[in-house]
Amino acid sequence: MLSLRAPAKINWFLFVPGRRDDGYHEIISLMQCVDLYDGLTFEPFDALALESDCPIPAHENIVWKAALLLKEHSGTGRGARVRLEKNIPLEAGLGGGSSDAAFTLIGLNRLWGLGLETAELSALGAKLGSDVPFFINGCCSLATGRGEKIEPVDMGGKEFSVLIVKPEFGVSAGWAYRALRSFTGLTKANDNIKLFIRALREGELSALEGLGCNDLEGGVLAAFPEIGRIKAALKSRGARYVLMSGSGSSVFGVFPDGESARKAGEGIAWWCRSVRTICERSLF
Repeated sequence: MLSLRAPAKINWFLFVPGRRDDGYHEIISLMQCVDLYDGLTFEPFDALALESDCPIPAHENIVWKAALLLKEHSGTGRGARVRLEKNIPLEAGLGGGSSDAAFTLIGLNRLWGLGLETAELSALGAKLGSDVPFFINGCCSLATGRGEKIEPVDMGGKEFSVLIVKPEFGVSAGWAYRALRSFTGLTKANDNIKLFIRALREGELSALEGLGCNDLEGGVLAAFPEIGRIKAALKSRGARYVLMSGSGSSVFGVFPDGESARKAGEGIAWWCRSVRTICERSLF
């Protein structure tokens, strides 16, 4: 049996410079894994089978789709029993489904002894979702294109304490992009990227607020004002940088240390988790 942990992610910023000719939106986003995990186990079986505590039916689950895609791509006659334990909330902008798909490809590649390289797995992953290649490649990366082009970013071992808060409702990525109100513009995005990453590496949390944004946030917040209340609550509890992650509905706040992040979560009205950012893949 092979066991893997599939981490969640946050988007430090998410710029949308414009719309692409293929109908997708062009994005620039700095994504980083955090130590909130779904669990995946793989064992040999005579067919493909998925057991999960996830409310999504097995044959509609992205884990099933990833397993089937890899089986068809490789031509293997082998099967597997896959078990998925969900801890990352759905429709939260934390990449739980994409991470599950990525680590299903990684896990079955190992279990079946296929020997596929990272680049080939990433190309397969991009067929499942724009964020999947990120989880296949690393811990902290700049994602461009529709999100499938990944450039690793060295954080110099710097880790951050983060409190993630999610309301009861979720937001689908498709809906969030349809609600998009304005584009960042490529020039502004490029001007802010290097400054933002430098501030992160140097731990200058106070400098992040004016450099980072999530272009999807405006449309989501207009429809779901509770997002704004969560942001205000995190700021009032001492968060140095607050942003909606991905397409929402979760919001994260960055705190000076783990103790202040945990205290900020005490008595909060919504689902929340105190986590750390991950700089080393060995921590998965």
